[in-house]
Order: sequence, then C-alpha cells, then structure tokens
Amino acid sequence: MRDGDLVGLARSLGVPGLVDIHVHFLPDQVQRKVWQYFDDAERNYGRAWPIHYRLPVPERVELLRSFGVVAYAPLVYPHKPGMAAWLTDWVTDFAATVPEAVPTATLYPEPGVVSYLDAAVRAGARCVKAHVQVGAYDPRDALLDPAWGLLAEAGVPVVVHCGHGPLPGEHTGLPVFEEVLRRHPALTAVLAHAGMPELSLALDLLDRHPRVHLDTTMVGVPFTTDIAPLPADWTRRLADVADRVVFGTDFPSIPYAYAEQVAAITGWAAAPGLGDPFLRAVLHDNGARLLGIGQDGARQLGLEHG
Repeated sequence: MRDGDLVGLARSLGVPGLVDIHVHFLPDQVQRKVWQYFDDAERNYGRAWPIHYRLPVPERVELLRSFGVVAYAPLVYPHKPGMAAWLTDWVTDFAATVPEAVPTATLYPEPGVVSYLDAAVRAGARCVKAHVQVGAYDPRDALLDPAWGLLAEAGVPVVVHCGHGPLPGEHTGLPVFEEVLRRHPALTAVLAHAGMPELSLALDLLDRHPRVHLDTTMVGVPFTTDIAPLPADWTRRLADVADRVVFGTDFPSIPYAYAEQVAAITGWAAAPGLGDPFLRAVLHDNGARLLGIGQDGARQLGLEHG
C-alpha cells in the first residue's frame, strides 16, 4: 500500500476520509529540536530514525489532505514548566487556520494548569496531549488531579503517552497511569502507541476501564515489531474493543511512509470478526466520535465545555 492509495481505500469503505488522532504540529523552534533528537536516534535510541516527512508546515498540511485525512488532532507537548500554556495558545491559532485540524491543548504539573486547561476547553479544545515520558512527570502528581477531573467532566479525550516505549521513563508504565484512571473513572483516555511495548497490558486496561481507548500509532509496522511484537491474541482481542481502537500515526516524525500504518491495520482487519466494519471504525468512525467530527468530515458545533 502507498500513500496515493489511501483516498481510494476510504472511498471503498464508504467513509469521507481518515481521522488521525495522533499527529504533531509544533512551533518551528520546537520542531527543529524534536527532529534534531531523532537525527541523533542511534545515540538516543540505539537505532536510526530517519524523518520521512521533514517538510515545511504548509507542505505537511497539503500532504495530509492528499492522503484523504479529513480531520486530525495536532498534538503538542511540553518538556518543562512554563511551556504548556504557550504551546496550547500556538496550536489553537494553528487549528484556526487549518480546517482539518481540531483545536487541542496540553498540560504539565505546575501551578495554573487547571486555569489554562479550563480556558482551552472552554475555547473549544477537542483533545489534550499528555506526554509522561518526554515531560518526565508523574501523572499522579497532585497538581494534575484537578486537571484530570476537569477533562473527565468535560468529556474531552486525552491522548496519553504513558508506556515504556521507545525508552522507559521514571514515571512511565501502564500500572502508573491506571492509578489515575481509578481516581477518575469517567476520564476518556487514549493510550498512545497502544501502550507499547506492553500491548497486552494495554488491552487489559481497556477490559477494566470502559472509557479507555488505544491508538494505533507505530503499532504493528515493520519498524517496531522487533521491539513490540503483536501478541498472539491481538486481533481476537481487538474484535472485543473495536469501538475503542483509534487511528493514529505520529506524522510527520515517522521513519516510513504514512500508508504503512494503514497497511498494518488493514492486515489486522483480515482476521475473523474484523473486516471492513473494523476498518471503518478505526480509520474514521471512532476518531470522528472522539473529536466531534460529523459524518461529512466537518467539525460539529456546540461541544464547548461550560
């Protein structure tokens, strides 16, 4: 499968296009530093990580359109205090200029987190990114407790990178984040990268917490199957939670073509009990529901908190 095949795939499934819940757009100075880190991936991760879509913002926006992506969550994330509010303001402005991009926000355990997060949700943020690994913070921090509660009450999904991949952090691990879920059972959480490499544990969390989802970002593609192989019962268990599996890619900082992720999901759909209904759910319907996107691919109105 190639990038140019994706529009036809969506058409064959009877959906207006793809909905990607895990895309990154960042301020230029931050994006440069992120790519520099990946350029040093052999030292940082022990393996090369060539960026496949190292392009200016306008070209990346047009590429997603050419792939048939009708909506996406442009995710931002801080690595130190004082960044989250600024990044949230930046991505709010970005989403206002790109029809396919839904407004998002981020957070960090710091004084004022509830204030700027509440302002973002009231302004229409549809998704929040929490990056436990990069931020190097404990998601159980008392400063974050009211923020999780705010998101739970507002029904705004949070994409949480809390797994040990690609490298474990001081506060990563699905059991750590499950403590947050126990305190906030109404929180709609999306496990980024399906909790890689602990894919079975991620599915266990979905079994115990009915509002938890997982995204497909980098799952099952050749680049990651050596460090995070799919469990033997992967497709059987996906059939039980097909309404909580959401398409995600990590575009643009992936070391392979966008279509490789779709090809992996298409491969899963060949298993008994999945098929085209599973593909429609994952590639469009589930993400559209979480992000408030109508069947025509347009944003739905009236979902603002408050």
